[in-house]
Amino acid sequence: MKYCVILAGGDAGNIKKLAVENFRRNGIIIAADRGYKLAEELEIIPDVFVGDFDSFDGDIPESVEVHRSKPEKDDTDTMLAVKLAIEKGCTNILLLGGMGGRFDHTFANIQTLVYACENGCRMSMCDNGNFVTALGKGVHNFTASESGYFSLFAVSDELDIEYMRGTKYPLENYTLKNSFPLGVSNEITDGKAVISIRSGKALLIWSEK
Repeated sequence: MKYCVILAGGDAGNIKKLAVENFRRNGIIIAADRGYKLAEELEIIPDVFVGDFDSFDGDIPESVEVHRSKPEKDDTDTMLAVKLAIEKGCTNILLLGGMGGRFDHTFANIQTLVYACENGCRMSMCDNGNFVTALGKGVHNFTASESGYFSLFAVSDELDIEYMRGTKYPLENYTLKNSFPLGVSNEITDGKAVISIRSGKALLIWSEK
């Protein structure tokens, strides 16, 4: 499994340099435009820079692989970084700095999680108190502290769940719809939740209480 950390320009929370560098051992670090400022704060030189330089105009070392885009484009800088990570064979992506700030940027990053899921890549984003990931068909195990909220939303029109166990409010043979938030504010009861999805795409969110 090849990992990738993408550094974006939102609120990254209390990120530790060691945590980011651990990902580099089995993958790469990509700075998405303003995310290069986060790299500088962490005193990390990323492997790749992607962006149109509209929110970063500093100097980049020659050792960094630069992919410069046009300001007028269909893809966000983060989406360009995700597409490049997938091209480079990454199967697990962590987005830091993907939340906070402008909500349209946060929502665009949520859609980017779903895009990665649709293309066979596990992608997550997190800040100090939240962890977000997209899930597709299959059985998914999620381990976390019981002192948090565990929410599951349909991002496809319908989400066909075979079962969801290990939670305060379990589900069996249930179809979630993206027009009703039934899955909000659940809780993990024994340290691990298991979700089996027959079809559709889900957004899983764990938040600290």
